[in-house]
This record gives sequence, C-alpha cells and structure tokens, in this order.
Amino acid sequence: MTATLATPADSSAASILRKRFAEVRKTTTRIAAPLSAEDQMLQSMPDASPTKWHLAHTTWFFETFILEPHSPGYEPSDLRFKYLFNSYYKQLGSHPYRGSRGLLSRPSLEHVQAYRAHVDAAMLGLLEHASDEVAELVELGMNHEQQHQELILTDIKHGLWSGPLRPEPVAGHPSDHRPRASAPQLTWTEIEGGIHHVGHQGDSFAFDNESPRHEVLLRPFRIASRPVTNAEYLQFMEDGGYRRPDLWLSDGWDTVCAQGWNAPLYWERRDDSWWQFTLNGMKQTGLKAVDPAEPVCHISYYEADAYARWSGSRLPTEEEWEVAAVQLPSRGTFLDDGIFHPQPVRASGHQQMFGDVWEWTASPYVAYPGFTPAAGLIGEYNGKFMCNQLVLRGGSCATPAGHIRASYRNFFPPHARWQFSGLRLAR
Repeated sequence: MTATLATPADSSAASILRKRFAEVRKTTTRIAAPLSAEDQMLQSMPDASPTKWHLAHTTWFFETFILEPHSPGYEPSDLRFKYLFNSYYKQLGSHPYRGSRGLLSRPSLEHVQAYRAHVDAAMLGLLEHASDEVAELVELGMNHEQQHQELILTDIKHGLWSGPLRPEPVAGHPSDHRPRASAPQLTWTEIEGGIHHVGHQGDSFAFDNESPRHEVLLRPFRIASRPVTNAEYLQFMEDGGYRRPDLWLSDGWDTVCAQGWNAPLYWERRDDSWWQFTLNGMKQTGLKAVDPAEPVCHISYYEADAYARWSGSRLPTEEEWEVAAVQLPSRGTFLDDGIFHPQPVRASGHQQMFGDVWEWTASPYVAYPGFTPAAGLIGEYNGKFMCNQLVLRGGSCATPAGHIRASYRNFFPPHARWQFSGLRLAR
C-alpha cells in the first residue's frame, strides 16, 4: 500500500482522517440497517459470509492491526474475537472454517454492534494524535472495509435469493413487454500499440498488488465502447451458447454441465420471458423483467470467455483494459447511488468503464514484475491469493465510488458468478 498522510502534528489532517474513518464505518452500518438479525445470519455458500460476520471482521481488523499494537492501555471487548473473526491470517494462528460463519448465532447482532462501538470510540481517540505508521494502517483498514461493504451486498443478495420462498416480482414493476429504449450501438476505439506504463502511480492510496508500476509492450488493439448488454447476451443464449462445447474452455464446459447453467445467475424464466432477481436498492427484493439495455451481470469468467468467442472477439488483458481506462475514463453507477443494480446504457460514445459491472479480463492474477509482499501480517493481504484466479477491472454498482481507480485489481476464481461481474469486448 502507499499513501500520503499528514504528520502527527498536523491537527487538520488528523481531523480529516477521523472524519473519513467515521464516514466509512457509518456507511457499513447504513448498508446493513435494512436487514433483520435473521437476514444477517445468512450464509448461502462457503464463498459468501453473513452480514454480521462482515460487521465484526472489519472491526477486528482495526482492533488487531491498529489498536492492540499501537494504543497502549487498550482493552479488547472480548478476547475470543481475536480467533472468531480472523479471516485467513495464518500468522495469527487458527481461525474458524470459512464455510461455518453462518453458525455464529453467538455473539448476537447486538453484541457485534456493541463491539463496533467499542472499537470506534478507541479508534477516534487514537486518531487525535496518530503517527504516520498508524495513519497508513488506518488508510488500509478503511479500504479493507470498503471492500467488505461491497461483499455485504453481493453476499446478502445470494442469501436472499437462495431461500426456499422464491422471490416475487418487485411491487409496481410491469410484467408486460412495454417498449424500452435500446442501448446505443456498440462501437470500437483504437488504442495505439507500443510501450505503455501500468500499475499505480502517485502518492494516493493503493493496494500492494497494484505495484510496482512497470512497462508493458502492447500490440495495437480495439476496445468496445460499452459492456455487453442483456439483449446481446440473450442472442448468445438463443443461438445455443450454453449447449455448444466448441465455445467453451474445457473446465468451463465441465462446469456448465455439472451446474446446469443455461443463463446468468439470478435469471429465471417466467411466462415465456426472462426475469432477474434484484436487491432494488435494498428497499425491496424480488424479480424484475430483464432490461435489454442493461449490462449483462453475474456471469463467470467462463461465460464471458464463451460469449467473446461466439461474438468473434476476445476479452481484453488487464494491461489493455488499464491503458484504455486511463485514455477513455467514463463513470457509471456505484454503491453511493444506492441502486445496487447495473443501469442501462443510454448514451453513445465510451460508457461505464468504471461502475455498474466488474469486467472480466483474460489475465491471471499474478504478481507484477518486482512485487514483494509487505513484511509481517499485512503481507498476507493480497499476495497469498496469486494462484488460480482471474483479474476483473473497473468496479460495479456495489463498489464505493471513491474506492476504485484505473490500476485497481480485483480477482476471483473463473467459476464465480455471485459478484456483479460482466464483460467488455476487445479485438
């Protein structure tokens, strides 16, 4: 990670940091507020975690990495939490199996909320006179919590959808086929080949996996003006896309057959038309008719790659995506908008490079040349996952707007579909 932060003597900078810390923590609480205690216990699969666990784990991070080593006299509210809410930091010892987080009926939600209040009070006190080292760790902690804000939304969406009571149509949503605006025609932008620089630059915060900045040699390429839409993906489905092994990577085809995939996650066939499950801003949940102009969402790398082959195109590499994003930035929908669903493409030109849906790239998640994990526990944050994962870029409708940047590298295994993931084509 890198950050430019004020010295302890800079009271104005300390005040700004305290305010930002409080805002990040309040945002997490606000996201979880519409959910009942029962909702916050849901764990629908091992890859997802209960909302209550997210609330506790992000608090554990500040307590473990900042308060215990840097705040003399700090008293943990519950010594059991050091083990209970450790996610994967092996240097701290054992931790509960990830798939058993939904069994944590105790501590109660009220106890977890009290834990957050206890840690918040101690953190705000510490930040009145924070050292540069502490300020840098707080920056990491806030960005870590923003990642979990997105995970709260993706995980609860899967949990609510997985329940035995099938979701009903969203109240007031028309079930007929009223004409809706179509997305603007997809166009292609030429990107010049040659030596380009990728990776984080400057003094603002970045995760360690975004560095070091380095040179890459790219051939000339073209990138699509917008993500692939539902209408375009429906054409792939209607052309037998899920029944044609020639379009799929071998492991992808095995997954399609084993899982019975025939559409993106959360899509459901009703009355001869496709509907999809949506959070609808968390105020309501249920099905709404698939909007042809929206970016296709909740697809795996395998599906993105198969669609690209079917369309006569390919997925961009992460280096190509980053170079294009720097040259052609365009903002879409983020968590801050409170919609939690990708929005239709309405304008022509380059659209939605950031926000709405994470975009799969063709690149494996590996270290950049010269990458060295940080010393100590922090070194386990990103580097240990550089195996069997693919890179996604750009953020989604569940990503905080201030959290994303062109160099940001998200990563998931190729079968993952519960994230807000889509694709943009390259040639």
